[in-house]
Amino acid sequence: MSEAFSGQLPFLLLMVVVFFFFIILPQQRRQKKEKNFMNSLKKGDRIITKSGLHAKIMELNDKDNTCVMETLAGKLKIERSAISSDMSLKLNPPPAKK
Repeated sequence: MSEAFSGQLPFLLLMVVVFFFFIILPQQRRQKKEKNFMNSLKKGDRIITKSGLHAKIMELNDKDNTCVMETLAGKLKIERSAISSDMSLKLNPPPAKK
């Protein structure tokens, strides 16, 4: 019994390492990137929500993690987690470093 287990031990360790590097580590990087993005939002940024609405941020509320955005149809209050991307960076890219 112990001989069979000792033969499988390297395989099990390899599976744990592969699982960590291909599933857990990329997920942690995505979460960190998303958190930095949410923290970098500011009033006046042009955004796209996950549902595809294009808008401009009018207010940010840190207490309940929401924001008020202005669209062509009017103002909407949404959760910050519903924001997909920042159009301000695409419209006004930072100057290239020389």
